[in-house]
Amino acid sequence: MDVKKKCYLCEFCKKNFSYASRLKTHVRVHTKEKPYSCDQCKRTFSDSSNLKKHLRSHTVEGLLKRHLRTHTNEKPFPCEVCKKTFYDSSSLKSHLRRHTKEKPYSCHFCQKAFSYRAALNGHFRRIHANEKPYPCEYCKRTFSQNSSLKRHLRTHTNEK
Repeated sequence: MDVKKKCYLCEFCKKNFSYASRLKTHVRVHTKEKPYSCDQCKRTFSDSSNLKKHLRSHTVEGLLKRHLRTHTNEKPFPCEVCKKTFYDSSSLKSHLRRHTKEKPYSCHFCQKAFSYRAALNGHFRRIHANEKPYPCEYCKRTFSQNSSLKRHLRTHTNEK
């Protein structure tokens, strides 16, 4: 059995560690150093695993707060450009792409870029997966987009 030698010594309490990284984390107990901070509440932590545990509390708490706002219709996140308001900051961030024209989601097959993940997913299904989920009720022809189906329906209804 290969036993790793403990050769990293804490200068404060003389405890031995097998890895330098573990000693580095341990020393923070003595120095009170907390280099990991929560970007939501600014609370700090001595190691990344405690920060990760803490972040889960924001997720649960944040989801509850967002849900409760749907009942009160409170939308405390306004767009500075058009003044539209949102239940949460992530929805506002997504909305801002309408104004900035940012397109962070790109197709791995054709490199076409999209502002929203849902638009990328729809593109993939329609173009690369050849999915056509919109059937015509008159002739059963299928279409990849609802707008294409609506245009096609005019051929049956003579609508201009």
